Amino acid sequence: MAKRRLLVTGSNGFVGGHLLSAAAGDPQARFEPVDFIDPATGTRPDLRNGEAVARAIAAAAPDAVVHLAAIAAPREAQKDPSQAWAVNLTGTLNLAQAILAHAPSCRLIWSGSSEVYGASFNRETLPIRETAALEPLTAYGATKAAGDILLRQMAEDGLQVAIFRPFNHTGPGQATDYVVPAFAAQIAGIEKGVQEPVLKVGNLDARRDFLDVRDVVAAYLAAAAAPGIVPGGRYNLSTADPVSIRDILDRLIALSSVEVEVVVDADRYRPNHVEVASGDNGRAFEAFGWTPRIALNDTLRDVLDFQRSLL
Repeated sequence: MAKRRLLVTGSNGFVGGHLLSAAAGDPQARFEPVDFIDPATGTRPDLRNGEAVARAIAAAAPDAVVHLAAIAAPREAQKDPSQAWAVNLTGTLNLAQAILAHAPSCRLIWSGSSEVYGASFNRETLPIRETAALEPLTAYGATKAAGDILLRQMAEDGLQVAIFRPFNHTGPGQATDYVVPAFAAQIAGIEKGVQEPVLKVGNLDARRDFLDVRDVVAAYLAAAAAPGIVPGGRYNLSTADPVSIRDILDRLIALSSVEVEVVVDADRYRPNHVEVASGDNGRAFEAFGWTPRIALNDTLRDVLDFQRSLL
């Protein structure tokens, strides 16, 4: 079987790095990574530049595109919504149009977000299913919801797209803007003696599905390699087993070698507009045989070890 030409936007990011590593280590050798390069400039195209994106897709001639490039940090999107909309929505439109025009048989794997559900988490029976209304509460969630709707419409025009809605995911290499590596970095600093034994935290009460990034990229690659897809199909990536942020913290502390004092930092504290966010993952299992396989404690240990390795 010929290898599928795989293009990854955002390949330099946290998820992109793990995805390319997984593709390279795929035991069935199903993928041949191709570069996302504008031949007119020899550089990666800005997703906001439709002509550059079209040239890059035409040159790459991909069989599958995993679209990860985005303004992905919710706080960053909230600070500059215009930038988030331009990249997350207009950039996605440019990419999808380029695929339809220059690689119409190409399969697009869209990395959306569980934040598209927003207020629906407070009304629906949990774990939430893909049929729930999209009612985002953040600028980031709104951009992802708009992209979700856009791509479902474009599936009617012939776009071969699988729409994923991943819940919280973490792993080694994630930036400390996110809660798990933020805790782990502080613990590693305390162990090393470069930080006082005081661990600063925000709101610990929210409960979330937490996935390992390596399980998430396994879903994307499964969709990229599947014999066929339902164009416009939507798939939660989740555990259906939410845990509190407090539990995450307690588990990380238990994996460490030090005693710490936990202090709530007013600068880190945010109110919870959604107390519990959890998703049903049955559709992803039925379509791609996907289920999360990496235990949460193993993920947390790997994140902590990564932060230790930086000191």
